[in-house]
Amino acid sequence: MTVGVESRLHDSLDMPEPPRPDSATMRLRKAAGAFRTISEVADELHIPQHVLRFWETKFPQVKPLKRGGGRRYYRPDDIALLRRVSDLLYIQGYTIKGVQRLLREGGGHLADDIPPPTDAERAAAEAERSPVPPQLSFLAPEPMPAGAPRRPNEAERLRAVLAQTLAELEAIRALLP
Repeated sequence: MTVGVESRLHDSLDMPEPPRPDSATMRLRKAAGAFRTISEVADELHIPQHVLRFWETKFPQVKPLKRGGGRRYYRPDDIALLRRVSDLLYIQGYTIKGVQRLLREGGGHLADDIPPPTDAERAAAEAERSPVPPQLSFLAPEPMPAGAPRRPNEAERLRAVLAQTLAELEAIRALLP
Protein backbone atom coordinates (compact mmCIF):
# COMPACT_ATOMS: atom_id res chain seq x y z
CA MET A 1 0.00 0.00 0.00
CA THR A 2 2.13 2.84 -1.25
CA VAL A 3 -0.70 5.33 -0.90
CA GLY A 4 -0.72 4.91 2.89
CA VAL A 5 3.06 5.21 3.12
CA GLU A 6 3.03 8.25 0.85
CA SER A 7 0.25 9.83 2.88
CA ARG A 8 2.11 9.24 6.16
CA LEU A 9 5.28 10.68 4.61
CA HIS A 10 3.47 13.89 3.64
CA ASP A 11 1.90 14.10 7.14
CA SER A 12 5.26 13.68 8.86
CA LEU A 13 6.86 16.40 6.70
CA ASP A 14 3.90 18.80 7.07
CA MET A 15 3.58 18.84 3.29
CA PRO A 16 0.22 19.06 1.59
CA GLU A 17 -0.81 15.82 -0.02
CA PRO A 18 -0.81 15.94 -3.84
CA PRO A 19 -4.29 16.06 -5.36
CA ARG A 20 -5.71 12.74 -6.45
CA PRO A 21 -6.96 12.58 -10.01
CA ASP A 22 -10.72 12.29 -10.33
CA SER A 23 -12.53 10.30 -12.99
CA ALA A 24 -12.76 13.31 -15.34
CA THR A 25 -9.00 13.83 -15.39
CA MET A 26 -8.37 10.09 -15.62
CA ARG A 27 -9.95 10.02 -19.07
CA LEU A 28 -7.32 9.87 -21.70
CA ARG A 29 -7.06 12.75 -24.09
CA LYS A 30 -7.07 11.87 -27.76
CA ALA A 31 -4.10 12.69 -29.91
CA ALA A 32 -4.45 15.66 -32.24
CA GLY A 33 -4.62 13.36 -35.26
CA ALA A 34 -7.21 10.99 -33.78
CA PHE A 35 -10.62 10.60 -35.34
CA ARG A 36 -13.55 12.09 -33.41
CA THR A 37 -17.13 10.94 -33.01
CA ILE A 38 -20.00 13.19 -34.01
CA SER A 39 -20.73 13.99 -30.36
CA GLU A 40 -17.12 15.04 -29.76
CA VAL A 41 -17.15 17.27 -32.85
CA ALA A 42 -20.54 18.75 -31.93
CA ASP A 43 -19.28 19.57 -28.42
CA GLU A 44 -16.02 21.03 -29.70
CA LEU A 45 -17.69 23.26 -32.30
CA HIS A 46 -20.81 24.05 -30.23
CA ILE A 47 -23.04 22.87 -33.06
CA PRO A 48 -25.90 20.35 -32.73
CA GLN A 49 -25.28 16.90 -34.19
CA HIS A 50 -28.22 17.20 -36.58
CA VAL A 51 -26.62 20.32 -38.09
CA LEU A 52 -23.38 18.40 -38.70
CA ARG A 53 -25.36 15.64 -40.46
CA PHE A 54 -27.17 18.29 -42.53
CA TRP A 55 -23.87 19.93 -43.50
CA GLU A 56 -22.63 16.55 -44.74
CA THR A 57 -25.43 16.67 -47.31
CA LYS A 58 -24.61 20.24 -48.34
CA PHE A 59 -20.81 20.03 -48.34
CA PRO A 60 -19.58 16.82 -50.00
CA GLN A 61 -16.02 17.70 -48.94
CA VAL A 62 -16.96 16.60 -45.40
CA LYS A 63 -16.66 12.82 -45.53
CA PRO A 64 -16.56 11.18 -42.11
CA LEU A 65 -15.82 7.48 -41.98
CA LYS A 66 -18.91 5.45 -41.19
CA ARG A 67 -18.52 2.26 -39.22
CA GLY A 68 -20.97 -0.43 -38.20
CA GLY A 69 -24.29 0.96 -37.10
CA GLY A 70 -23.68 4.17 -39.03
CA ARG A 71 -21.32 5.69 -36.42
CA ARG A 72 -19.44 8.63 -37.87
CA TYR A 73 -15.74 9.27 -37.27
CA TYR A 74 -14.45 12.66 -38.36
CA ARG A 75 -10.88 13.17 -39.52
CA PRO A 76 -8.93 16.25 -38.32
CA ASP A 77 -9.29 17.73 -41.84
CA ASP A 78 -13.09 17.30 -41.65
CA ILE A 79 -13.15 19.08 -38.29
CA ALA A 80 -11.03 21.96 -39.60
CA LEU A 81 -13.37 22.35 -42.58
CA LEU A 82 -16.46 22.23 -40.34
CA ARG A 83 -14.94 24.87 -38.05
CA ARG A 84 -14.32 27.12 -41.07
CA VAL A 85 -17.84 26.52 -42.45
CA SER A 86 -19.29 27.42 -39.04
CA ASP A 87 -17.30 30.65 -39.00
CA LEU A 88 -18.42 31.61 -42.50
CA LEU A 89 -22.09 30.83 -41.81
CA TYR A 90 -22.58 32.03 -38.26
CA ILE A 91 -20.01 34.78 -37.84
CA GLN A 92 -19.22 36.25 -41.23
CA GLY A 93 -22.77 35.98 -42.58
CA TYR A 94 -22.43 33.78 -45.66
CA THR A 95 -25.25 31.57 -46.91
CA ILE A 96 -24.88 27.85 -47.46
CA LYS A 97 -24.87 28.49 -51.21
CA GLY A 98 -22.20 31.14 -50.68
CA VAL A 99 -19.96 28.70 -48.80
CA GLN A 100 -20.59 26.04 -51.48
CA ARG A 101 -19.50 28.58 -54.10
CA LEU A 102 -16.34 29.40 -52.12
CA LEU A 103 -15.53 25.69 -51.89
CA ARG A 104 -16.04 25.24 -55.64
CA GLU A 105 -13.86 28.24 -56.42
CA GLY A 106 -11.19 27.03 -53.97
CA GLY A 107 -11.06 23.52 -55.40
CA GLY A 108 -12.69 22.00 -52.31
CA HIS A 109 -10.71 24.11 -49.84
CA LEU A 110 -11.53 27.35 -48.03
CA ALA A 111 -8.83 30.01 -48.06
CA ASP A 112 -7.94 31.88 -44.87
CA ASP A 113 -8.29 35.27 -46.53
CA ILE A 114 -11.90 35.10 -47.72
CA PRO A 115 -13.33 38.62 -47.94
CA PRO A 116 -16.42 39.53 -45.94
CA PRO A 117 -19.71 38.77 -47.70
CA THR A 118 -21.41 41.44 -49.75
CA ASP A 119 -24.48 43.20 -48.40
CA ALA A 120 -26.62 41.07 -50.72
CA GLU A 121 -25.01 37.90 -49.37
CA ARG A 122 -25.64 39.02 -45.78
CA ALA A 123 -29.28 39.80 -46.60
CA ALA A 124 -29.69 36.38 -48.20
CA ALA A 125 -28.11 34.75 -45.14
CA GLU A 126 -30.58 36.53 -42.89
CA ALA A 127 -33.46 35.38 -45.09
CA GLU A 128 -32.07 31.81 -45.05
CA ARG A 129 -32.28 31.70 -41.27
CA SER A 130 -35.63 31.24 -39.56
CA PRO A 131 -37.26 34.63 -39.18
CA VAL A 132 -37.95 35.96 -35.69
CA PRO A 133 -41.66 36.73 -35.26
CA PRO A 134 -42.30 40.52 -35.02
CA GLN A 135 -43.47 40.27 -31.40
CA LEU A 136 -40.06 38.76 -30.54
CA SER A 137 -37.91 41.07 -32.66
CA PHE A 138 -36.15 42.33 -29.52
CA LEU A 139 -34.53 38.87 -29.33
CA ALA A 140 -32.98 39.10 -32.79
CA PRO A 141 -29.22 39.56 -32.78
CA GLU A 142 -27.98 42.97 -33.82
CA PRO A 143 -26.12 42.99 -37.15
CA MET A 144 -22.36 43.34 -36.96
CA PRO A 145 -21.15 46.80 -38.01
CA ALA A 146 -19.21 47.04 -41.26
CA GLY A 147 -15.92 47.82 -39.50
CA ALA A 148 -16.20 44.96 -36.99
CA PRO A 149 -13.21 42.62 -36.71
CA ARG A 150 -13.47 39.43 -38.78
CA ARG A 151 -12.31 37.11 -35.96
CA PRO A 152 -14.67 37.55 -32.99
CA ASN A 153 -13.91 35.78 -29.74
CA GLU A 154 -15.56 32.51 -28.73
CA ALA A 155 -18.24 34.24 -26.65
CA GLU A 156 -19.46 36.20 -29.66
CA ARG A 157 -19.47 33.04 -31.77
CA LEU A 158 -21.52 31.21 -29.16
CA ARG A 159 -23.89 34.18 -28.88
CA ALA A 160 -24.53 33.99 -32.63
CA VAL A 161 -25.14 30.23 -32.47
CA LEU A 162 -27.52 30.66 -29.53
CA ALA A 163 -29.38 33.47 -31.27
CA GLN A 164 -29.91 31.30 -34.34
CA THR A 165 -31.04 28.37 -32.18
CA LEU A 166 -33.50 30.60 -30.35
CA ALA A 167 -34.90 31.87 -33.64
CA GLU A 168 -35.34 28.30 -34.89
CA LEU A 169 -37.10 27.28 -31.66
CA GLU A 170 -39.43 30.27 -31.81
CA ALA A 171 -40.29 29.46 -35.45
CA ILE A 172 -41.09 25.88 -34.43
CA ARG A 173 -43.18 27.13 -31.53
CA ALA A 174 -45.18 29.30 -33.91
CA LEU A 175 -46.06 26.18 -35.93
CA LEU A 176 -47.52 24.39 -32.89
CA PRO A 177 -51.28 24.58 -32.31
